[in-house]
Amino acid sequence: MKKITIAIDGFSSTGKSTVAKQLAKALGYVYVDSGAMYRAVALYAMQNGIISKDHFDIEKLISDLDSLRINFKYNEDVGFAEMYLNGKNVENEIRTLEVSQWVSQVAEISEVRRMLVLQQQKMGKEKGVVMDGRDIGTVVFPDAELKFFMTASAETRAKRRYKELLDRNENVSYEDVLKNVESRDLIDSTREDSPLMKAKDAIEIENSNLSLKAQFKKLYDLAQETIENQ
Repeated sequence: MKKITIAIDGFSSTGKSTVAKQLAKALGYVYVDSGAMYRAVALYAMQNGIISKDHFDIEKLISDLDSLRINFKYNEDVGFAEMYLNGKNVENEIRTLEVSQWVSQVAEISEVRRMLVLQQQKMGKEKGVVMDGRDIGTVVFPDAELKFFMTASAETRAKRRYKELLDRNENVSYEDVLKNVESRDLIDSTREDSPLMKAKDAIEIENSNLSLKAQFKKLYDLAQETIENQ
């Protein structure tokens, strides 16, 4: 059966990664979390004093890009590929609210986007891939056979993210999480290079009131229909 490329875009904390992992596993496809790649660059910038509340040395970050090694390694114990930065597993470190505060600013840098988009396109060259992010259907794989755009209210997304962070034992407030969600929405949607937007041929999934099970079934059924029609 012919394999396809599935692009899943949308706002932060809409459950893109969760459903993308489920979909890839059910189809026997490769899953790629493009957001994790931008988070890894943001983590590097934080760890090396490149970005902070009152400082962002963009030129330094750009000059360091060639030395960054960003890759995924499959972990059989958890059932998905984890993010590695310069040989170190940073899967847990990149998921913190602190990294979330800087990832959209880092993702605005055109040089960062060009480097990571090239890597993403190589990963999906042979098709049979489910990739989620902000510009997958519009920039990375504009010819993807199936595109989804995930959305939900900011309050719903903040509640989901807040619970996720509490489950990781992070000391955060709901108000801070909501502020971060709204800030990222604004930056992601208004940046000059590859802004977050729905591709013209994407199927919008508003999941404020959808269960994870119902959401997965909806996407899986559409994926199977698309694959059968190839």
